[in-house]
Amino acid sequence: METTQQDKGKKRFSRNNKKRRFQKREKPEFEQKLLDLARVTRVVKGGRRFSFRASVVIGDRKGKVGFGVSKGADVSIAIGKAFAAAKKNMIIVKRTNTTIAFDIKKKFGAARIIMRPAKEGRGIVAGGAMRSVFELAGVKDIVAKSLGSSNKINVARATMAALEELGAQLVGKGPEKKEISKKKEGKPTFETAKVTSEVKKDDKKEVSQKTQEKKVAEKTTKTAPKAEKKTVKGKKTDK
Repeated sequence: METTQQDKGKKRFSRNNKKRRFQKREKPEFEQKLLDLARVTRVVKGGRRFSFRASVVIGDRKGKVGFGVSKGADVSIAIGKAFAAAKKNMIIVKRTNTTIAFDIKKKFGAARIIMRPAKEGRGIVAGGAMRSVFELAGVKDIVAKSLGSSNKINVARATMAALEELGAQLVGKGPEKKEISKKKEGKPTFETAKVTSEVKKDDKKEVSQKTQEKKVAEKTTKTAPKAEKKTVKGKKTDK
């Protein structure tokens, strides 16, 4: 039996071929949002060269967020480069439930922002670039305001810097401990920073005493009487 072209077409595009129709697409690791897309020019000796600048925010809505800006000859190239740059500049946001721990202010260029924690269910009270950064970072309840410049790139960078600083302050809140000596078993012994502060105070007192002694010695040398020198010019003594 010879198969005709119509039979081949029926087999190829038949409705029973469910593998092609119901293939599930894998979700990407990070979601992305395009903040700004602009056409920019560069003046060279031969004339003007046009390119596109894209700024992208990416995140997994679970605490990871990144921001990147890049240029390209085409829109797709610029967005791809910006995505790669945002992936390199990824940070982890320290959250308390669905909001941030405390108020924070940050400045980047002429853009200034204020971020404050909110109760659960309040939502994101912010706009523009700040809202997209909070959404992709997984912060669901927050009150934020942008002051100064409304440049999207500067506002996004200020929010990223504020979120990064927030995590650094939370990590550095615990009591500082310094390693002083190690036992033979290999277990280090620690002493709190209070002892080190007391030692520093004693050292400062000793230094201040030495400086006072030096000043007193200098004053005594200055006040000591100097030998008077008498000179007789052009005078002859008669015997």
